[in-house]
Amino acid sequence: MVTIIAAAAENNALGKDNDLVWHLPDDFKRFKKLTTGHAIIMGRKTFESFPSPLPNRKHIIVTRQKDYNAGENCIVVNDIKTALEMAKEDSQPFIIGGGEIYKLGLPFTEKIELTRVHGTFEADAFFPAIDENEWKLISSELHLKDERHNYAFTYLTYVRKK
Repeated sequence: MVTIIAAAAENNALGKDNDLVWHLPDDFKRFKKLTTGHAIIMGRKTFESFPSPLPNRKHIIVTRQKDYNAGENCIVVNDIKTALEMAKEDSQPFIIGGGEIYKLGLPFTEKIELTRVHGTFEADAFFPAIDENEWKLISSELHLKDERHNYAFTYLTYVRKK
């Protein structure tokens, strides 16, 4: 089951200048819990935003650059279909961004784990709109603003309608 995992604001903002525009420690923990042990598919810019590859995950990087070297234990491909093929042995590969990769991966996705950050932000990368005719919301969990989180957010889980 191909799953998209993302954190996006109410205006679908994902980030600016190849970085997130918020810091949500509980969301990072959830991301780690859900993706550990799985293949993670991402664009080159998302990969380059990490200080180093994330532990215990198979990294598949999609880039148009023909000679891109991501280092050892990383697979580099030139399109989303090849990325998904490289992840086919995983029961739940995750598409982790950025905006363009989410858009390319959405037609192949069966589940979306979305953290909806309550606010609007200036951004240069955006999450694609979720078509309510195609997706069913199956769970929702609100997390209020607190001393560790400057914004309230809601964990939303969608599955593709049959």
